[in-house]
Amino acid sequence: MPSTKQIPDTLPKAQLLASGDMRADVIVIGSGPTGLACTIEVQKAGFKVICIDKGCLVNSLFNYPANMIFFTTPELLEIGDIPFTSANPKPNRLEALEYYRKVAEHYNLDVRQYQKVETVAGEDDNFHLTTCDRLGRVYDYSCKKVIVSTGYYDRANLLHVPGEDLPKVFHYYREPHPYFDNDVLVIGGKNSAAISALDLWRHGARVTLVHRGAKMHNHVKYWILPDIENRIKNGEITAYFRSAVKEIQPDQVTLDTPEGDVTIKNDFVFALTGYHPDYEFLRSMGIELSSEQCRPVCDPVTLESNVPGIYVAGVIVAGSRTNEIFIENGRFHGQQIASHLKFRLGTN
Repeated sequence: MPSTKQIPDTLPKAQLLASGDMRADVIVIGSGPTGLACTIEVQKAGFKVICIDKGCLVNSLFNYPANMIFFTTPELLEIGDIPFTSANPKPNRLEALEYYRKVAEHYNLDVRQYQKVETVAGEDDNFHLTTCDRLGRVYDYSCKKVIVSTGYYDRANLLHVPGEDLPKVFHYYREPHPYFDNDVLVIGGKNSAAISALDLWRHGARVTLVHRGAKMHNHVKYWILPDIENRIKNGEITAYFRSAVKEIQPDQVTLDTPEGDVTIKNDFVFALTGYHPDYEFLRSMGIELSSEQCRPVCDPVTLESNVPGIYVAGVIVAGSRTNEIFIENGRFHGQQIASHLKFRLGTN
């Protein structure tokens, strides 16, 4: 039996993991598109692999805005040589969720959802992982190799201003309906902020946008940029550039602008200022990070980190430069790692 704390006596035996299910050749941490791609490639190479995620399957995609449309074509999101068919030139969130569920089913992947990896200890060929599920139960896993593909979307870049912890402040945007006929502040100048501001405005919110830059960021997609710029030019969305939030109060927000402090009426705040990988989790495993961009030290070909037997995959390879790696290129990391594992472990 796995080591546990607080296992209810009434728990059905079918829900208890047998000790044999806690061992694998490789454990992948993270079940995003890259994590799934790694799991598939390692499994195809002949190894037993378990994928563990603290949320649901492709958890980050699930938490994207409800009506989000990808900026890329379906074939560039494909993993495991499974075609991604879509009726649209650019697939939407629901289509992507359906696709990755079907891929996981097709390969019969062993994905342990809603288990957070707390610790990774041991050494090459003899690693021990401890996880905790939603009920507080703790499980012990063992494996020879570890692949870390934890992404970055669930760790927001905080503002560190008074009032950021108020319940009206959000770091993720889902849908516009609850904010109809309300005063909403959107913080940021990239795609997420532009798309959210437009969606909120089109569904009846009074939108103010604040950005520390002189204008919207150049990375805003070419078909979105003129839309947000025209809404601002027409006064339909109020914008403060070269500005920042100074304080958030229950029914207002104070901005630091070039003209001095400005206080505006406010009901809700969306602080869409970006996200970052869990650097502390990487460091806890002994992975070294570069001083400036927090890139994990790793072999660029095999993606093995400075810790023998621990590999990194997906966006975390880029450190703070999260705009360098997307699903489109991170999905190939599994092939690189699996190739090296075949050399190191041989095939079963």
